[in-house]
Amino acid sequence: MSEKCSRRQRISIPEFYRHKSVFITGVTGFLGKVLLEKLLRSCPEIKRCYVLIRPKKGQSPQERIAGVLNSKLYDKLRSSLPDLKERVVPVCGDILEPRLGMSEEDEQMVIENANIVFHSAATVKFDEELKLSVQMNVLGVRRIVELAKKIRNLEALVHISTAYANCDKDSVKEVVYDPPLHPSKIIDAMEWMDKDAIQVLTSKLIGSRPNTYTYTKAMAEFLLKEESAGLPTAILRPSIVGAAWEEPLPGWVDNLNGPTGLLAAIGKGLLFIMHGNIYCTADMIPVDTATNAIIAVAWYTAIERPKDVLVYNCTSGQINRLTWGAMESSLRENFIVNPCHDMARVPNPRFTPSMFWRDTMWFLDQMVPAYIMDFYLWVTGKKPIFVKIQDRLSKAVTTLEFFTSNEWHFHNDNIFMLLGKMSEADKHTFCFDPRSIDWKKYMINYCLGVKQFVLKEDIAELPRARIALQRLQRIQSLLKVVAAVLIWRLLVKRVPVLHSLWNLLLSWVQFLFMKVPRLARSS
Repeated sequence: MSEKCSRRQRISIPEFYRHKSVFITGVTGFLGKVLLEKLLRSCPEIKRCYVLIRPKKGQSPQERIAGVLNSKLYDKLRSSLPDLKERVVPVCGDILEPRLGMSEEDEQMVIENANIVFHSAATVKFDEELKLSVQMNVLGVRRIVELAKKIRNLEALVHISTAYANCDKDSVKEVVYDPPLHPSKIIDAMEWMDKDAIQVLTSKLIGSRPNTYTYTKAMAEFLLKEESAGLPTAILRPSIVGAAWEEPLPGWVDNLNGPTGLLAAIGKGLLFIMHGNIYCTADMIPVDTATNAIIAVAWYTAIERPKDVLVYNCTSGQINRLTWGAMESSLRENFIVNPCHDMARVPNPRFTPSMFWRDTMWFLDQMVPAYIMDFYLWVTGKKPIFVKIQDRLSKAVTTLEFFTSNEWHFHNDNIFMLLGKMSEADKHTFCFDPRSIDWKKYMINYCLGVKQFVLKEDIAELPRARIALQRLQRIQSLLKVVAAVLIWRLLVKRVPVLHSLWNLLLSWVQFLFMKVPRLARSS
């Protein structure tokens, strides 16, 4: 038996996935898209990828997955894998529905053919209503486990959680923590409680956690551990998932969730002040780093069959530290060197630990200019937009400030153990070691990625954007001088002490201009 285990350990990751089929949820999400692309590109002999997709906005699952496969992210893969569309099989379903909303035929297809299950689907809205968050993040996990128990040749079930599921603790180990309330009780409560009652109880239920997302993710982990007994199961907890570091496109990102939305707002000159501590860790993990870890975790879980559910903290803070202060400086520098088009103002992001200062500067440095710019738009016959943008931005920023103002110690023992089990070739192909990340280079690519992939701006137009930025800098400097003069004149007239000081200053200036030249001539 030991000889067999030793032989299986020598199987590389691509070899392990050869002729295997996987079942993936959340494939239309940011992480899911990269996971599917990486599996197909680096494990080219994988048999099938069954992807659970629900119809949305009049689009069928087939149309939605076609949109994913035809995106820029899959450009390389389309040329190297001619049968790409045959390898990816869309399965109509929804994690909110019993049996995942699959037809009997589709369910049987997955049961008969799938070997590995990746559960990535979840609501990532921090301020989601508790009922929907429970239904998607907790009850959805139960339905995945129910399906996994039916799969005939299941080798691994990997659940993607979040490192912040236990953000009520300063030190987070790679274990599943007991929740304050059993998941079954909260699931049952959501069935009979009305919307108003749930809203009233939400803050009491989540306790010291900042939102329903982290609360339900912690619930989901416990439920998974409890109900997946006997199944080869693992949990991966990425921290703040950011743009791609290297693969398949450096800086690739396709949504405004999390830090990407902040970067876009900063780049456009709309966000200047946030509550945060510049000395705290910005625990960022690139999406391709997280994806590589997910694929390796499934490999190890299938090969080793650990007795317990292993948890992997896929984080960077204790391994290759980036601070919010370093990010602040990097964003300011990068958006000046590579500016966005049509900026409202010159980018100048700042973090402050003071909520009073944050609120004061938000009003003076963001809301007042927004009203002025909206007044200008109104006068010129255009639709005012800036105040509405600031209102939406305020809500988005508020949900993130808990994470920019605190830091956690994430243990990474299992991550390093997994790295130690991999061959050098696999470590290169499926690299998830945060020590390989050059944060300076990463932030340059991230900012360019936001500009190119999210804001849909042409990189070739950068010279024109730089000219526009220089013009904006001159206008902004002139306005600051005018404002300073006006404020000073107003204060001089209204405050007697300042009026006296001003007269004293003028008299000294007059003295210097009149007396000094005379002394020079006489000497």
